[in-house]
Amino acid sequence: MNSSLPPGTAIPGHIAIIMDGNGRWARDQGLRRILGHETGAENVREITRECARLGVGRLTLYAFSAENWKRPQPEIDGLMKLLQGYLVQERREIMDNAIRFTAIGRLRELPEEVLRELKETEAMSAGNKGMVLCLALAYGGRLEIVDAVRRLARDVREGRCDPDGIDERAIAERLYDPSAPDPDLLIRTGGDLRVSNFLLWQISYTELWVTQARWPEFHKEHLHQAIRDYAQRDRRFGGIHEE
Repeated sequence: MNSSLPPGTAIPGHIAIIMDGNGRWARDQGLRRILGHETGAENVREITRECARLGVGRLTLYAFSAENWKRPQPEIDGLMKLLQGYLVQERREIMDNAIRFTAIGRLRELPEEVLRELKETEAMSAGNKGMVLCLALAYGGRLEIVDAVRRLARDVREGRCDPDGIDERAIAERLYDPSAPDPDLLIRTGGDLRVSNFLLWQISYTELWVTQARWPEFHKEHLHQAIRDYAQRDRRFGGIHEE
């Protein structure tokens, strides 16, 4: 696989990734599922570092979905412990690369000790001017829209919003991170052809790229391949280009 990017390659401003296949990779290696997640966490560092180097403006990683709470409790406990460790261990990497860390989702549902480390990492990197790294945690695309509509309903009830003036912008302004641009490129590892309730509002015109490589197998060579493919797409956003 060619790992280089030709000079002048168009770099997506915002890349979102569904990091799928950790458990299947571990099973095929004869390992416990949690070891697949541990290997996947190590990959986050490589891909984050490479995206920052390439000049990507924002990287959003689907780290823990709202549906993941349905998994066996020992696996959830292992994932939360892994997340807590990541938030502490990656602080030097985040600061060395001038990355601003943030998170979206129903964060209040996270264990207290995880939420504490998340807020500390977010606060210490708040002044960084480089790439934004966003983790989607306890996140669901439908839940995000529900929460936005609830905020909108409260604003209508309290007289801060006219129902007849509600438009797409009114909902977008009430999403978890209204400042975030829509993704230019959505990458899914693991081969499944679905978006799995991820950024449903934001990906209306996002370019999709799917690879059979599971997340522990996904390296910067795959990232480059996705970007090269993205750079060749003709993005019309519902319009046409005049001849």
